[in-house]
Formats: sequence, C-alpha cells, structure tokens
Amino acid sequence: MNQFENQWALITGSSSGIGWGIAQSLAEQRINLILQGLESLEQMQDKIQVLKNTTGVNIQYHSVDFSDTKAWHAFVSQLPTHHILINNAGLQFVASVAEFPLEKWNLLLQLHLTVPFMLIQNFLKQTLHSPARIINISSVHGLVASVNKSAYVTAKHGLIGLTKTVALETAGTGITCNAICPGWVKTPLVENQIRDRAKKENMSFEQATVKLLEEKQPSKTFTDVSDIAGLVQFLCSPAGKNITGSSMTLDGGWTAQ
Repeated sequence: MNQFENQWALITGSSSGIGWGIAQSLAEQRINLILQGLESLEQMQDKIQVLKNTTGVNIQYHSVDFSDTKAWHAFVSQLPTHHILINNAGLQFVASVAEFPLEKWNLLLQLHLTVPFMLIQNFLKQTLHSPARIINISSVHGLVASVNKSAYVTAKHGLIGLTKTVALETAGTGITCNAICPGWVKTPLVENQIRDRAKKENMSFEQATVKLLEEKQPSKTFTDVSDIAGLVQFLCSPAGKNITGSSMTLDGGWTAQ
C-alpha cells in the first residue's frame, strides 16, 4: 500500500509544467493535493475537476504570487498539515552580471531560495509524524553554471545546499530531503526561452530547439515531465526511505561532460 495514501502533498508552481505533472502522478497514488500557481481558481477549475473525478483525491488550489511577500507569508501561515513538500515554483531572467537588475536578482532568490526555506521551516514545525518527504526541484544549474543566468544559478546552487543541511538535521527521523536536478525539460518556461532565442537569432522555433539541446544535453532530447514525476514517486515510496541529501540529475548527460 502507498504509505502516503490519503495524506496531503503541497506542490508549488503546480498549475502547469513540471508541477502539474507531479500533481497528476501523486494523485494517481491517492495522495491529496495542495496546489499553488499564479492562475486564478477559475482558470484552473476545469482541469482540477477532471483530476478529482479520475483519481478521487481532494485538491486545494491557491492562487498566490510569491513575489508578493505579504501574500506568501499569509499562504504559509494557513497551510494544513502535509507529509510531502515539493518546492517547484520557478522563474527565469537572463542578463549578464554587469547588466543584471537588482530587483530581478532579489526576485529570483526570493522565489527559488527564500520561499522554499520558509516552506521547509513551516513543514518541519508542523510535521510531527514520519515518514515525510521534502523534494526540492533544483536544476542542472544547481550543479553547473551557464552565462547570463547568475541569479538562477546562484539560487539553485543554494537550494542544493539547503537540501543537504535539512537532510542532515532530519537524518534518522523518517523525514528525507532531496533535490532533483533536471536538464532541459519542455515546459512553458523553456519554450519561452526557445522563442526568445529564435527571434534573437532569426531562426525557426525548431532550429532554436535543436541548437539549444546540442549545446548542453548530449542525449539531444528533452527530459520528460513524466520522468521527473516518476522520480518523485520513487522518492516517496518505501524504497526511498534512506535516500536523503542527494541531488539527482535527469539531464541527458549534461553534467557528465
């Protein structure tokens, strides 16, 4: 039996992309969901209802902008008890260090590092029973750098450091904390980057996609959202009970180079 059946999982950034894929995967395991995204409840209502109907789980959805400090403090303060925390919400901004706007730097560090820290802190205070799982969706950019992504790279490296510290502090309690580090995943965020590149370099979307993959990802294929969701499922299974403090890559060989 699934050890988290009828328990609750909080997944940030779960209105689309990786977060929504993880939500679908956990719902199939009869795990109730607390979802967060920028879309309104009205925009999400239909797809949430379909997931409820097909899996029978309970689903809460919160439209919260994590760039609004008051809003996400309020969100954290009223969260119900949950036994799985997936920190997934993400944002990208590209510029050289010399030209990187301070407000964008602060925003990316808040979203990718401060918000996960607060959610983990709250999780550890209210999670009195094990097993429990904390899974931080980092990136290959938590392990290696790329030009023009200073804030994202810094925050994702920091998230891996936070993962290791939490793992050590919770070792032996039945709570595990791990990071997943995908390479290129075909999500709306990455598709926007491809469109921007295609426009800048005067090429088609398909040409920009091939160029993007060839530069970094030796497999020359995207990591599927389902691959990440499958790894989350494994980490939440009894087989994941002694995996903690790890940074797991799903990057088509990117970091093997």
